[in-house]
Amino acid sequence: MREIIETKSAPAPIGPYSQAIRVNGFVLVSGQIPVVPDTGQVVEGGIAAQTHQVLKNISAILEAGGIGLGNVVKTTVFLTNLDDFASFNKIYGEYFGDVKPARATVQVARLPKEVLVEVEAIAAG
Repeated sequence: MREIIETKSAPAPIGPYSQAIRVNGFVLVSGQIPVVPDTGQVVEGGIAAQTHQVLKNISAILEAGGIGLGNVVKTTVFLTNLDDFASFNKIYGEYFGDVKPARATVQVARLPKEVLVEVEAIAAG
């Protein structure tokens, strides 16, 4: 059985997809970009501010599904510039602490709304 997870505490999808889906004991969170839910605008600032917002958005979606960042088992990170990796990684580590999910990080040419980072997540629960 498949359950759609939605919350107004994270940005509404900008296309034909769900914020997250729960299926077979996993919550699959769609790629989140650094959009502030209340305004629909990209957060001001560079990679640090954008990373914080992306992880806040993911956290809000997981909370709407009754779980948290501690349940995340895998993430995929998309950066427009791998020179931002160290700054991204420092903030990412603050959010995940000792959990340390599996992760892939790739550089991409471009992301929606010209943001610097997008992260998708898979959580157990």
